[in-house]
Parts: sequence; C-alpha cells; structure tokens
Amino acid sequence: SGYKLFGLYFGFTGIAWYLLKTQIVRRKVIQLEAQDGHNALEPLLLAENDRLYLKQLKKNREEERELMKNVPGWVVGTYFGEPIYHTMGPNVHMDPVAEEYFAHTDPKIANYNWHYWDYNF
Repeated sequence: SGYKLFGLYFGFTGIAWYLLKTQIVRRKVIQLEAQDGHNALEPLLLAENDRLYLKQLKKNREEERELMKNVPGWVVGTYFGEPIYHTMGPNVHMDPVAEEYFAHTDPKIANYNWHYWDYNF
C-alpha cells in the first residue's frame, strides 16, 4: 500500500543520510590525519632540500675552482677578480640563476628539475 511505500522511502532515506554523514566524518578524519603527517614532515623535507641546495652550490664552486685553476688572476666566485654584485657586502648570499646553478649538472637532470612543476602540481 501507499503508507508502506512512504515508510520504506523515509526509512531508506534516513539510513542513507546517516551513512552519508558517517562517511563524510570518516573522510574528514582521514584527511586530517594525512594533513598532520604532511605538516610533521614538512620541516624535514625543507631542511633536506636546503642541504641539497648548499651541496650543489659547493659542488659548483669546486668545479669552478678546478676548471679555472690555470687562469691567472681568477678568483673563485668573481669575474676576473671583480665581484659580480658590487652593491652587496661580502657576507650577503645571492641565489644563482638557474643556468648557473645547473651548469655542472647532467643535462637530463637539469631539464627534469627545471620543468618539474610543469607536470607535477
């Protein structure tokens, strides 16, 4: 009869709403857990990224020292003894441009790193 159908409809609808609400809460808890893990690991990943950055800068400096050791008057980090940035003090760090940073890297790795965020976002 009609009353049974309405009863079944409201019963199933109520159960569906209850299940939907529990799934939404469960999904939010899982997302919160994942975000907590990301927040916990972010300082470690940033420190590792900074360490790799400094390691590459040191490698570039050593490569420059090795390549230009036979050039008279060459001082590492300058252009024939002239500082590249005249307005900066000796203790100020300027990030190198990408071409200079990847100068002594395998071209495939440099290309991958240069275009990383073109495909991974």
